Amino acid sequence: QVQLVESGGGLVLPGGSLNLSCVASGRSFRTNAMGWFRQVPGKGREFIAAIVWGRDTTRYSDSVKGRFTISADNAKNTLYLRMNSLRPEDTAVYYCAAKPSYLYGLGEDGFFDWGRGTQVTVSA
Repeated sequence: QVQLVESGGGLVLPGGSLNLSCVASGRSFRTNAMGWFRQVPGKGREFIAAIVWGRDTTRYSDSVKGRFTISADNAKNTLYLRMNSLRPEDTAVYYCAAKPSYLYGLGEDGFFDWGRGTQVTVSA
């Protein structure tokens, strides 16, 4: 069983920054890629960013490219999302997710393990 626990959400002013973290645990945790998604009420889950586990290869959605940075500390089994220049439309619940070890690539599909999410609210 894999557990993913996000933290770091909160309320921030437009133009501000936040750092999200996601700690992965569980004996069965093996992955080739992890990612961040977000969701607002009434809409589907939106892909934000993904990273190849153990490498620096990343991919971003157009909506966050240049503002958000995904990174990972493999030794700590921790995924990060640095969010700069936040906008009200970035308000959402942010989820981290992991692909099982038999799946590869940074595509939006194949993320089978999910955290419970952390709320990010961008408002004046």
